[in-house]
Amino acid sequence: MDKAILTCALNGVLTDPRQHPVPVTPEECAQSARQAHDAGASVIHVHFRRQEPGQGHLPSWDPAVATDIVAAIRAACPDILINATTGTASPDYSGPLSVLRAVRPEIAACNAGSLNYLKLRANGDWAWPPMLFENTPDKIQDHLDVMSEIGARPEFECFDTGIVRSVEMYVKHGMTDAAQYNLVMGVASGMPVSPDLLAFLQAYILPGSHWQATLIGRLEIWPTHQKAAELGGMLRTGVEDTFYLPDGGKTRSNGELIEALAICARNAGRAVASPAESRRILGLPGA
Repeated sequence: MDKAILTCALNGVLTDPRQHPVPVTPEECAQSARQAHDAGASVIHVHFRRQEPGQGHLPSWDPAVATDIVAAIRAACPDILINATTGTASPDYSGPLSVLRAVRPEIAACNAGSLNYLKLRANGDWAWPPMLFENTPDKIQDHLDVMSEIGARPEFECFDTGIVRSVEMYVKHGMTDAAQYNLVMGVASGMPVSPDLLAFLQAYILPGSHWQATLIGRLEIWPTHQKAAELGGMLRTGVEDTFYLPDGGKTRSNGELIEALAICARNAGRAVASPAESRRILGLPGA
C-alpha cells in the first residue's frame, strides 16, 4: 500500500486505568479516539471494560456497555472504522458474539489459533498461573459465522508462526473468503518483536491480503514499526500495546503514540490514509 492505514489500539484489557492513561468510560473512549483520529488513525480497535467504580481494569461483554462506548466513539469521529475485540479465554464465548451483533463493527478481531499464555517474573516464578488461550477451529468458525452475518471483516490475530500459516488453511477450507492478518509480536510465549521475523513472515501471508503488526513492549518495538511501514503494512499502536514512545518516554495519550506511528509511515515515504481512503483500500462498505 502506498498509503498507510493507522490503527489505534485504544485500551486493551486488564491494565489499570488508575495507573495508566487507559480510557474506560464512553466519554473517555470518545475523547481518546478523537485524539488518535486527529493524529492520523483511521481505525479504532476497542475493548470494553466494566463501568462500575474500581472495576475498570476488568472486561465487560455487556452489549449495552459496548453499544454505549462505540456510539460515543462514532459521535466523536463519524468517519472512523471500528475494530472490535472478541478475545476471551472462557469456554463460553457467547458474550463476544452478542457484542458483535450489538455493535456491528466494520472489522472484528478473530483469534486464529491457540496459545499457552505464559510469562515469567525475574525470579523465575510464573507472573500468572499458566493458561491456555484456546481458539479451536470450531470456535473460530462460530466467530466467522457471526462476522459474516453482520458484515464485519475478520482480522486474524496470529500469535505464532503456525497460526499465521493456519489462516491460509481457513481460507482454502472455505471457513472465510478473506484474510486480513494481525501479526502479534511481544507476548512472552508467542512471536518476539523482530524486524527480521516480520520480513520472514511475508512469505506466509496470502497474496493480496492486508496485514499489520501488533508490537507489545517498550521503546524496542519502534524499529519493527518502522520495518512494517517499509514493508507496506498497515500500522498499529496504542496503550493496549505499549506506554512508551520512541525516545523511551512514557506516553500521555493514544494521540501521542499515533503521532509517532505516522512519523514511521512518512519515514518510509508513505502518506497516512484518511478513513475514507482506508475504506477504499480495504474494500469495506461505505467506500
